[in-house]
Amino acid sequence: MLDFHGKIQPQQEPDRAARAREILAILSQTYPDAGTALRFETPFQLLVAAMLSAQTTDRQVNKITERLFKRYREPQDFARLNPEELAREIKGCGLYKNKSRNIIATSRILVEKYNSQVPRTLGELELLPGVGRKTANVVLNVAFGQPTLPVDTHVFRVSHRLGLARGKTPEKTEEELLAIIPEYARRAAHHQLIAHGRTICTARRPRCNICPVARLCPSRDVQEPVTSG
Repeated sequence: MLDFHGKIQPQQEPDRAARAREILAILSQTYPDAGTALRFETPFQLLVAAMLSAQTTDRQVNKITERLFKRYREPQDFARLNPEELAREIKGCGLYKNKSRNIIATSRILVEKYNSQVPRTLGELELLPGVGRKTANVVLNVAFGQPTLPVDTHVFRVSHRLGLARGKTPEKTEEELLAIIPEYARRAAHHQLIAHGRTICTARRPRCNICPVARLCPSRDVQEPVTSG
């Protein structure tokens, strides 16, 4: 493109917000039932499951919580444990010793400060031991229906490949996604991007040949993994 001085100008970037809406419309049809894979009955159980999920697959977490929640259901149940006891129960997940200490410490805070209820604000959740921004956003999104957009490895990878974000951290990526995805679509977008990352836009070999949003993807046929860091 030439300007009025005859110099070549870079092409304007397409409207990312408009493209995001088009992509999400397609993903909502592709994954109409997308939702969390973690099994839980209460907001507290979701919080525990989300804390356990760091560096552990949802499938493995569900195996652990299936038996764990039969013995311990409420914050006061976990608050009475010592770290060694809980560590034995959750040994099948990564970083289980740290997670044991954090879950017990968080449970005690919930009992003492929140009447055994899970708080409903990002700031309060992030102050709990072992609860980072992604975990807090998952609880707000799934348990309380708030329009948060947690950025896990799948959301990070897929949103970057689709050209919806460029941030080098999950936090910056979340900020960029919130700027272009309407509030009403954020809860579902989180689950749809994860579903797409698990089934088609996988880390090592994305299946671009069957991708429903390939025509909108600037990274189609990419083979290199995309990771946060």
